[in-house]
Amino acid sequence: MLSYPIILEVDDGTLLVTSPDFPELTTFGEDRQEAIARAVDALEEAIAARMHSRLDVPSPSEGEVFATLPTLTAVKLMLYQGMRDRQIGKAELARRLGWHLPQVDRVLNVQHSSRLEQMDAALGAIGLRLDVSARNVSTETAPGVADESPPYP
Repeated sequence: MLSYPIILEVDDGTLLVTSPDFPELTTFGEDRQEAIARAVDALEEAIAARMHSRLDVPSPSEGEVFATLPTLTAVKLMLYQGMRDRQIGKAELARRLGWHLPQVDRVLNVQHSSRLEQMDAALGAIGLRLDVSARNVSTETAPGVADESPPYP
């Protein structure tokens, strides 16, 4: 899982949310829970826009409050960044997997609900292995919402 720091500020009766890692991210909520839930959505959109524009996506920085990406989005981001780091394009990934380009487009699309087996195969094709683990979380932390612990590397 990837958790990015967010900043919550009271703004005219609502909570304004920004992110030091994504200057383009701005959203709000009526309360803390809504603000953080909207931050996760805005974070996914910012990442999708950067991926679409073929830009780098930063690693999470330090902070006090974090928005945690949904697991599938985090895995798609790992695939995208792994491809960039290794200078592997979509056509090369398709060739390595024996897939058509639309299939590669889908595994890189954060809005598409790809299967874990597809993501695992795509990561393997670029020399990465997906490791899965579980840990105890507080009852206040829901998936995709806030986590006040530091992000996973």
